Amino acid sequence: MKRKIGYSWRLREMMATRGIFTATELVPLLRERGIELSASQVHRLVSGTPERLSLQVLSAFCDILDCTPADLVATTAENAGVRKTATDDRPAPASVAKLRPRPARILPDE
Repeated sequence: MKRKIGYSWRLREMMATRGIFTATELVPLLRERGIELSASQVHRLVSGTPERLSLQVLSAFCDILDCTPADLVATTAENAGVRKTATDDRPAPASVAKLRPRPARILPDE
């Protein structure tokens, strides 16, 4: 059975619990830990859900917010529903010939 996996990025929520409410407040805190990101890069990390993130940046966020990676990234996994395919509804190959249309015969007008 296939599994559907996902995650939610909870950086903004963790920031709020620590009294940090803007992305610009994070820039100097990251810089103290050797992470050089522009204000717009930090804003994108705070306001969106990153698809890729370096472990150094993740570690810096954990240090700043005094949390674990599991606090920042909440994962989900569930069984994917079984999708019916078009082949499930088709008749067996032997009976396909019976379903084909017959060619039309055109008769001359009398």
